[in-house]
Amino acid sequence: MTGFLLRRLGGAVLVLLALTVVLYAVFYVAPGDVAQIACGPRCSPAQVAQVTEQLRLDDPVYVQYAHFLQGIVAGRDFSTGTGAEHCAMPCLGVSYQSDQQVTQLILAKLPVTGSLVIGAFAGWLVLGVGTGVLSAWRRGRLTERVLTWLTLAGSATPVFVIGLLLIILFCSTLQWLPAPSYVPFTEDPEQWAWGLLLPWTSLALIESAKYARLTRSAMLETLAEDHVRTFRAYGVGERAVIGRHALRGAVAPVIALSALDFGTMFGGAVLTESLFGIPGIGRELVHAVKVVDLPVVVGMVLVTGFFVVLANAVADLLYALADRRVVLS
Repeated sequence: MTGFLLRRLGGAVLVLLALTVVLYAVFYVAPGDVAQIACGPRCSPAQVAQVTEQLRLDDPVYVQYAHFLQGIVAGRDFSTGTGAEHCAMPCLGVSYQSDQQVTQLILAKLPVTGSLVIGAFAGWLVLGVGTGVLSAWRRGRLTERVLTWLTLAGSATPVFVIGLLLIILFCSTLQWLPAPSYVPFTEDPEQWAWGLLLPWTSLALIESAKYARLTRSAMLETLAEDHVRTFRAYGVGERAVIGRHALRGAVAPVIALSALDFGTMFGGAVLTESLFGIPGIGRELVHAVKVVDLPVVVGMVLVTGFFVVLANAVADLLYALADRRVVLS
């Protein structure tokens, strides 16, 4: 197990290193006059020169990347025009719009997006896997046809449509819920939950559809295998067959998909955060793209990639715990 974990950890580090190379090449090397693009069309020559100095654009490309990587692993100093500002590791740069360190900006938004993602993640796993298990168990019956239709409808409906319908129904028409908003958990846990209930529900309904279809197909494939037919021939109850054997066979693809979705949601829940006015990473990323704030864009994409790699590393560990043959492969 130790060797397996070390291999996976080494692979994760290499993937993150490759991601930094690609991001630096795409955002800082390919565009051309990076200083002018990042600073904006209204910047004075002095401001453009300051940006050039901050990014060390006068140095060769490999030296620029080395300074970028140094900031991430050890921190670095940035010129402010009148002096120098230290940026502690992991340093992702300084925003040109707010003069705020990107790491601090992301850390301020991370609890918001984390609250959204974790709650929605739990919802779509429970709803999706539960629906998939029920569909496989009731195969060929009316229950399966109704659930299949609902999952197809959920897959085809955009999240902003479901979100708007939920707001209109529960906030405007029935007035059962307050308008969605974010309140820090440390300030008021109850208002934190009520304010995120509709965003959680919107994401859970959309994402659970593909988990339901994946779980159903994996379970039907497992139920058709010889060992399951043997259990049934020996008189093992249907609930035991479904819960102990068929569901275990369907866990692997669900783990893989959930790891990818959990990581990407930290930067990919843009529509949900914009619709419900949640000041998270996705909403901040959209603003940074609009104003061409390159350090913020690069930093947030890198953080999203980190969560994807981390989630997949955890998925590999869960794989190994669920199936010991993975460790030996």
